[in-house]
Amino acid sequence: MSVTQQALEAGPRGLTTLAIRQRARRRGLYGSERIWAVAFALPYAVIFVAFVVYPIAYGLWMGSDPKLYRQLFDDPRYLTAVLNTVLYVGIGVNVKMALAFLLSGFFMRKGWWVKGVLVVFILPWATPALPAYMSIHWFLNGQWGMLNNLLYFLFGIDGPVYLNDHWMGLACNIGAYIWKTLPFWTVILLAGRMAVPTELYEAAAVDGASGLHKFFHVTLPLMANLYIVCVLLDTVFALGDFNATYFVSGGGPAMSTEVLATLGIRYAYTVSLPRLGVAEVMTALPVLIPLIFILMRKLRMSEVQL
Repeated sequence: MSVTQQALEAGPRGLTTLAIRQRARRRGLYGSERIWAVAFALPYAVIFVAFVVYPIAYGLWMGSDPKLYRQLFDDPRYLTAVLNTVLYVGIGVNVKMALAFLLSGFFMRKGWWVKGVLVVFILPWATPALPAYMSIHWFLNGQWGMLNNLLYFLFGIDGPVYLNDHWMGLACNIGAYIWKTLPFWTVILLAGRMAVPTELYEAAAVDGASGLHKFFHVTLPLMANLYIVCVLLDTVFALGDFNATYFVSGGGPAMSTEVLATLGIRYAYTVSLPRLGVAEVMTALPVLIPLIFILMRKLRMSEVQL
């Protein structure tokens, strides 16, 4: 006979005893689970405090002096870096995402050759950043670069010195950043396109919808949320991108193509003003924090819709 049956035969007193035993058992189990949970979570909490909370708190303390920001705003190189960063992020992210969205539609085509092109297309993203950007730097070199040598060999003309001009150097940095990271976002958007049910396209075709109607009334509405999330993520990544500017143009000529990420490093290490470098990087927080907040809201809305 089970404990429950015995308690039922014993009447209300037996039910009370059974309830007390079950509560005591649950309390003991909960207590042991809590101990194990603390034991497993403690190393992660220590690592989080040591490598996330402490560096952020220490950086905020280093950049808390108002004199640093007065010194920063008086430096014309900082204002140039702000303008370069706005152009770098605004043009680089939007052009890249538009291209990634269009290319994701191209790679939806069937055929073995499309898959082969996709494999080749992913190679720039799979290449390590340092050799990729350095190869672009030497490719654009005005005297020994491959691009100018090709122009001279094919057309007999001397190409410009690409990295010795402010706007052309900035355009080279943006182009290199787009080239390097475009495959990654194309694959993300391609996965989003593949998740759209084919029944919707078949139903639209039955209703007489053309290719453009399918795009604007099926693909675009269903891909809009993923596209916005990708734009927000890449904006956060682009704000902190250091490699493209540093290894393609080197911030030159005369530090005219520096962005916030590279200028902060130069303040901290080249000029030996670490507190000024931290303050320079912290000026991007008023833009970065709202972006992260909006991104988290979009991800939470996506979870609710699912």
